[in-house]
Amino acid sequence: MAENNATEIQAKSTAATIMAVLAICGVVTFLVCLWSDQPQRAWRAYLINFLLWSAMAQGGLLFSVVLQVTNARWGRGLRGVAEAFAAFFPISLLLFLVLFLGRDHIFPWLHMEDLHGKEVWLNVPFLFARDLAGLAFLYLFGMLYLLQSLKLKRICNNQAQRRDDLLQTRPGEIDAAAGTRRRMTTLGVLYIITYAFVLSLIGYDLVMSLDPHWISTLFGPYIFIKAFYLGIGGIIITAALLHLNAGHAFEVPSQEFHDMGKLFLAFCLVWADFFYVQLVVIWYGNIPEETVYVISRVGHAPWRTLAWAVFGVSFVLPFLVLINRRVKTMPRMMLALCGIVLIGLWLEHLLLVGPALDHGTARLNLGIPDLLITLGFCGLMGSAVSYMLKRYPELLISGEGRS
Repeated sequence: MAENNATEIQAKSTAATIMAVLAICGVVTFLVCLWSDQPQRAWRAYLINFLLWSAMAQGGLLFSVVLQVTNARWGRGLRGVAEAFAAFFPISLLLFLVLFLGRDHIFPWLHMEDLHGKEVWLNVPFLFARDLAGLAFLYLFGMLYLLQSLKLKRICNNQAQRRDDLLQTRPGEIDAAAGTRRRMTTLGVLYIITYAFVLSLIGYDLVMSLDPHWISTLFGPYIFIKAFYLGIGGIIITAALLHLNAGHAFEVPSQEFHDMGKLFLAFCLVWADFFYVQLVVIWYGNIPEETVYVISRVGHAPWRTLAWAVFGVSFVLPFLVLINRRVKTMPRMMLALCGIVLIGLWLEHLLLVGPALDHGTARLNLGIPDLLITLGFCGLMGSAVSYMLKRYPELLISGEGRS
């Protein structure tokens, strides 16, 4: 027992050190790029990673919320892992505020004389005020939900301890657990509604507005569906790493990996369907303001090649692999697959924002700085999740405590 505890502590310490080093490298690289002759490139990488990792955290918590609201009986062993992603919420809020410093490099419409009547909506103070308020409400509901979940786990642990000691469960504890569940459901509904609204708003303001003459009413749902896709992938990666860590007591039954694999495949299809439906509507309408956005990303070099790569890595590959039932029960395979899809969705963010920020360059302009900044954000996410799981080990107890 002592050897297992020592091994687990050492593994946690090593992981925390790696995450901290990655975060520091990312910050240093970002600052160096800002002082170079290409600050635009640094802010592009910053925006892409802010959108990607924030979406993963938001979508990750949504998994637990959906299970709570629907009173689902499966996936209880992974709810705590999903809730740990809420630790990134305060970091995401601070990262959003930093975007204000790069507004001249992020928003091309600041240098446009004619916005065709969108001047009221596309102005920096209003944009940051509404997005900050939206994220604050979303994260508030998420953190309140997390607090209620932790409270419920403690109540259930106390009930289980009393049963182990052959003592009768107190009526007050039963009432407290029922009340906590009701509050969790109420907060979960508020989180879901706010999630759909705020992620749509972020999609319109931080992605679609980069091409201010482009309009798509489906773009908001596309963004929050993709965030859930990312969140499921993040949960699988985290659970697989914990499961494969020999010094960690956390284990996930193969059936739960199989269920998560099916859900991951389902939202792979939903994400691709939203992408396809949006493309078909634009093609059929053939409105210049809409078609120019698509043509620049799927018809011109170098973005055409990138678009096909995104399609292959984020849809074709997981679709073909996850058809096999056995793969969905293998943690190592799911870890590798979700990691590859994560890279594909990073490239998808580049495809969305790159043409607007790179001003028609004929190459992707990717390199070591982009990789290091991305690893820095990964380090921040890993540090936040690791801290949450270390601070609240009850998150890794299967179900609602031991009840």
